[in-house]
Amino acid sequence: MKRIIFSLTLILTAGSILFAQESKTVGLSLQECVQMAVEKNINMKTARIDQEKSVIKKDEARSALLPKVNFSGNFTDNLKLPTTVLPGEFLGKPGTTIPVQMGVQYSSVGMLSISQIIFNKTAATALELSKKSSELSNLNIQKTSEDIALEVAKIYSLALTTAEQRKLIDENISRTERLRDITKVIVENGVGKQVDLDRVNVSLENLYTQQSNTQSAQEQQLNMIKYMLDMPLDANLILTDTVGMELLNNSPVLMSDFSDHVSIRMLESQKELNLLNKKMINNGYLPSLSFSGQAAFQGLRKDFSTYFKSGDANKWYPYANFTVTLAVPVFDGFEKRSKSRQADLDVKKTQETLESTKESFSMNYKNALNNYVNNKNTVRRQKLNLELADKVYKETALRYREGMATMSNLLQDEMSLSSAQGGYLTALYNYKEAELKIMSINGEIKNLINK
Repeated sequence: MKRIIFSLTLILTAGSILFAQESKTVGLSLQECVQMAVEKNINMKTARIDQEKSVIKKDEARSALLPKVNFSGNFTDNLKLPTTVLPGEFLGKPGTTIPVQMGVQYSSVGMLSISQIIFNKTAATALELSKKSSELSNLNIQKTSEDIALEVAKIYSLALTTAEQRKLIDENISRTERLRDITKVIVENGVGKQVDLDRVNVSLENLYTQQSNTQSAQEQQLNMIKYMLDMPLDANLILTDTVGMELLNNSPVLMSDFSDHVSIRMLESQKELNLLNKKMINNGYLPSLSFSGQAAFQGLRKDFSTYFKSGDANKWYPYANFTVTLAVPVFDGFEKRSKSRQADLDVKKTQETLESTKESFSMNYKNALNNYVNNKNTVRRQKLNLELADKVYKETALRYREGMATMSNLLQDEMSLSSAQGGYLTALYNYKEAELKIMSINGEIKNLINK
């Protein structure tokens, strides 16, 4: 009975372990990876925090234009009353001065105060500046998401290329192992040479090394994807897209207007920020008008023991006032003038950067189109070359088995096949990189982000 219970427990435990392992397997397409990275990547989290801060700063700037209401209270114990001197004429003693202590020992005040800006162009422009900063933060989120999408797509494409490379290496190993077995039989029968078998074994060891290196590179690339997606590193990630997938929906065409690109829009927004900053500084020359008012009750007592008792001697005396203040700047030592000149230089600097960025976009897009066309043709040629090299190798292998070709001929064709495989894989990744470059410039990278 104990043995049966133990067996059932072992089966259930093994089943739960298998279930846990299966639950960690995740299959993701490129678009799913990008969307998950945009949602969970640490750079996006920090960008969203910055955007939330910009909204709060906008509320902070708005608060300068809202009323300020405060309540305050104080209690004073005049341990020694202050003394003042009165002319003797007041008390019928001309030509003398009489010291007099004025006031009471205990006093307290409860006050309600209010203030409100009526006209202040600097504060109003600061609010505009904070709103524009919030818009820039929103653009920064978009740019960060596009940057993350581009990086994820590059690593995803590289991982697919590495997986294809590993597949080709596995096929090469299987083919070379069969060749080793055939060569071994030929040598054992006294027909072949031992050096031919040694050459095959050397080639096979090289392939085993390539297989190990490729497997390590693939694991590192998958771990990088998991990191960018904020996934557990022990999760079993499967890339569901294929290495031959097309990233561009349509063939790219030449374009010259990049004003809608997020980088250009950010520079335009930065230029507007600089202009608003200059406007805010120059508004400091304008007068400002504000209102303030106070309402209070004051208690004056000689004896603390009767402080909280009501009566004619313990009255609370009300008072109130309001003030309208007009402030007119006259001279500040040229401080605002210096700040205004610096702000003007910031505007010019941003404008130069904007013009240069537009020109670089045009140049980079033309180069990207050229690389796209070239790499697309290269992939086609390398694929045909790979098929031809594979065909030549198979024919040479057949002739070798029939004794019509030497091992040197076969190994030479094997090297040609490996070179063709490497050329095809390199061209394939370069083509994907060219596609992504075009997508990052013309804005199609957003198609990977939007659901």
